[in-house]
Amino acid sequence: MTQTRTTRLERGRSALGPALELVHTGQAPTRAVLTAELGVTRATAGAVANELETLGFITVDPHPTAPVGTQGRPSHRLAVNPRGPVALAAQIHADGYRAALVGLGGRMVATAPGCGTVDADPAQVISEVVQAGAQLLRDTGRRCVGAGLAVPSAVAEPEGTALNPLHLAWQAGAPVRDTFRACLAEAGITHPADGPPVTGFAANDLNVAALAEYRHGAGRGARHLLVVGTGHHGVGGALVLDGRLHTGSSGLALEVGHLTVDPGGRPCHCGSRGCLDVETDPAALFSAAGRTPSDRDSLLAQAGELIRTAYATDTRVRAAAGRLIDRLGLGLAGLVNILNPDRIVLAGLHRALVEADGERLRGVVADRSLWGRSGSVPVLPSALEHSSLVGAAELAWQPVLDDPIGALGG
Repeated sequence: MTQTRTTRLERGRSALGPALELVHTGQAPTRAVLTAELGVTRATAGAVANELETLGFITVDPHPTAPVGTQGRPSHRLAVNPRGPVALAAQIHADGYRAALVGLGGRMVATAPGCGTVDADPAQVISEVVQAGAQLLRDTGRRCVGAGLAVPSAVAEPEGTALNPLHLAWQAGAPVRDTFRACLAEAGITHPADGPPVTGFAANDLNVAALAEYRHGAGRGARHLLVVGTGHHGVGGALVLDGRLHTGSSGLALEVGHLTVDPGGRPCHCGSRGCLDVETDPAALFSAAGRTPSDRDSLLAQAGELIRTAYATDTRVRAAAGRLIDRLGLGLAGLVNILNPDRIVLAGLHRALVEADGERLRGVVADRSLWGRSGSVPVLPSALEHSSLVGAAELAWQPVLDDPIGALGG
């Protein structure tokens, strides 16, 4: 019996990664579904599921039951192990930073509140957020498989440098990935098996947010997913094609914030005027509404709260939000004409805008885009509260999904 199981596992070892990804993304809730999705025998699927359980990634229900009213053999239910390994996720934005531990399935395990200011020295703030993550690991006692960092800048590949941190006081070209890895090593965040520092990855915050929405949120099931959203300042975008981020030849694709939507509009940090970046971000909302934000919370949080609480009752807030919706619709229409996505997900302040008046926004997109007129493109609010943190963790989880055994040191 042992030899038979070993043979089945050897045949299924190449299926470990695909199987784990199916459970991770919620596509294989039972062993029967896993068998069908992998195209293997029930015995091989069982061996694969058992191996993933032994590695600590998933749980397999030992007492399967069939749903009421169904016929046929009941199947073992599969789920992410709630006590399994985690990835350390870090996000840096204009209003501070935050660290979190994220398990498989995009599940937030623990978070640490961030500071309210960002140091002009990237190494200082990256060290602080890594130390916050290290404390979470000590407090929870979890194994860490890797770490991901989300920053409000395009990150050039393969160098791993932040090319345009316009909303931070960082010099262009800051080596964020190498600094992140050095800080992980200094903090003693090591591989769960053989002791070397975990691998750290760095990417643009909207890029990783798009990956998170595709795998765990409002983008599930899309083939060509466009995500556009505000950070704490500015606007970014990302495109996910058949499950993979489209980052261009060097990681700089989809800098949508610098599409011109009002030639006579507000001056932009890039030197132009009327860019999406300054016409539809939180600062633009407060300016158009004649409101002054307080220091009690982040600008992004205050802008979202203003729309949710005052859009229906305050005519000036409604007019200001309407202006942002119209400008955003123009930008999205241009992107629809160029990219022809099958779904659009809006994050940050844009999420609040589509929730406040989705009909108006979808109308602008339809009227101004060729594809919008010939066939509607769904425009949805993001489904994840911390999409950039979940997405940063996805960077760290990807090597595990590619090779679960190798990622744990064999």
